[in-house]
Amino acid sequence: MVDKNFAAVPNEAAAEIEASAARVDLDNQIAELRAEIARLTDSVSAIGSGAKAVVTSEAEVLTERLRERIRDEPVSTLLAIAGVSFVIGLLARR
Repeated sequence: MVDKNFAAVPNEAAAEIEASAARVDLDNQIAELRAEIARLTDSVSAIGSGAKAVVTSEAEVLTERLRERIRDEPVSTLLAIAGVSFVIGLLARR
């Protein structure tokens, strides 16, 4: 029986070494995943900033076009606004 107890000790030590190696491997994988998440977060942030700049630029262009059209054709613009207001008023009555 004593021989069996001594025989089990190396197996337990080997299991502990394997568990320790697995733990270190998991810690390394977790660190890599955290680094990848940080890179992805930076990428998404950069994409969001770029999209915001594009939308802001487009809004400025559209605003300038609208101002030019109002300056060039004030009567037709006024009639278009009156028509849209009339339709909204009709819809609001219901």
